[in-house]
Amino acid sequence: MKQLLAFIRKEFYHVFRDKRTLLILFGLPVVQIVLFGFALSSEVKNIGITVLDNAHDNNSEQIIYRIKTSSYFLLRDPVLSFRDIEEKFKDGSIKCAIIFPPDFGGALSHFGKAQVQIITDGSDPNTATILVNYLTAIISNYQQQMKPAPQLSYQIIPQIRQLYNVEQNGSLNFVPGVIALIFMIVCTALTSVSVVREKEMGTMEILLVSPLKPILILIAKAIPYLVLSIVNFIVIMALSAYLLNVHTRGSLPLIFGESIIFIITCLSLGLLISNVTNSQQIAMLISLMGMMLPTILFTGFMFPIENMPWIFQAISHVIPSSYYYIIIKAVMLKGLGFSYIWKETLILTGMAVFLLTIALKNFKIRLS
Repeated sequence: MKQLLAFIRKEFYHVFRDKRTLLILFGLPVVQIVLFGFALSSEVKNIGITVLDNAHDNNSEQIIYRIKTSSYFLLRDPVLSFRDIEEKFKDGSIKCAIIFPPDFGGALSHFGKAQVQIITDGSDPNTATILVNYLTAIISNYQQQMKPAPQLSYQIIPQIRQLYNVEQNGSLNFVPGVIALIFMIVCTALTSVSVVREKEMGTMEILLVSPLKPILILIAKAIPYLVLSIVNFIVIMALSAYLLNVHTRGSLPLIFGESIIFIITCLSLGLLISNVTNSQQIAMLISLMGMMLPTILFTGFMFPIENMPWIFQAISHVIPSSYYYIIIKAVMLKGLGFSYIWKETLILTGMAVFLLTIALKNFKIRLS
């Protein structure tokens, strides 16, 4: 036991002496959680819009006021002609424009309906569609308040309710996926260079002639990163709660236990990569590029897996982060218990045991 503790202490010294490792371990998660929480939100807000008001009546001014007070739009200076609108689209100051005809108020008063033109930047079709829906909802809401629709003998009135995200917080979609992405990249990348670093530094002989068994050497390599990853997890949860306003609905001990299982799985994968490679550059490349892209593509937090062909859906079943994403979303956002995630937990545990066994079998006790 004393020998094992000595090896663990040595690995801690390696980590704390390497500033690049500390930057990856603690800097990268903070940058990713802030970036995905704020910059890469799926919500569309603060979009530049301009208005060409040819009507100048109370109705057009009321709609313009509603657009101005909306958090979705930033109202730019009004324009006087369609040519001015084209110039604003070209310089990128706006992504949307709305044009009121001269007879807008009269048509609305006499006929109960009027036309208004909405122009959007079609180079980004998804954003353009969302902006049209926002403006259509604002205009329809104003028209209903001004002149409610007559009561019909039959009416179907939908009542919309969104479960688990009443506040419409866009960060809820990204935080569970980002946590899985951080652990998958950071834990795998750091441990992937732990064994191969000994080979490059020429200290592998010392490990091989030590009285420790290979399994204890691998455990000694993984424990420091396990401890630091747990500290990292606490920091991420604090940032999610106090910076992104994403609070945990389920059991914190359950999330903590599931996260430890996933961290061990990632560390085992990193040890396997470290055992089968001969240079730190190759190990880092495999762990970063080989783990980052599958986690982003096949986890489900950025692209729905249900929309993919069956071959890619099958690939997603061998990605450990896809199961952890299901677990963290179920417990953290929906408040579900262990009875709902026991299958994913069992699969993650099996993956951890399998990867650790393969890493142990690929640990060479003789230098070639």
